Amino acid sequence: MSDILSLACDGDHEVFITRHLVRFGDVDPAGIAYFPRIHNFIHESFENLWEEYIGVRYYHLIQNERVAFPMAHSDVDFTHPLQFGDRPLVKVSCLKIGRASLKLRYVFEVDGKVCVDARTTTVCIDADSFKSIEIPAEYRRYFERIQAPEATV
Repeated sequence: MSDILSLACDGDHEVFITRHLVRFGDVDPAGIAYFPRIHNFIHESFENLWEEYIGVRYYHLIQNERVAFPMAHSDVDFTHPLQFGDRPLVKVSCLKIGRASLKLRYVFEVDGKVCVDARTTTVCIDADSFKSIEIPAEYRRYFERIQAPEATV
């Protein structure tokens, strides 16, 4: 379950914001979100960004347009546990736009406290050949809009 909150200002740039619910099945015996679930939350945020911000379902992008953005790298800092029942706010911004790649940042907050700070690199590919392709211009402009200034990178 997620609530799409769309765009908001975060300092001096726009960010895409969504929210997740940490469910019982997401936690380990210690009562905190099992770390692989965080990667699922990141991907759900990525799909929400496509559907609610860009206006194209990620499923449609892959199945009909034959364009995909598989993750090539991730760097995740866990600074405070996410617990059963938490509804973290997830702020998504773009740190870098390359010819065929995006570096995105996902900051998960609960009551203003940062719990997870993740940075991922995805590569734009042709879904048939698995070869990198240039990010289509009609999508690039959306990532430029949520691009963070270099000082926050």
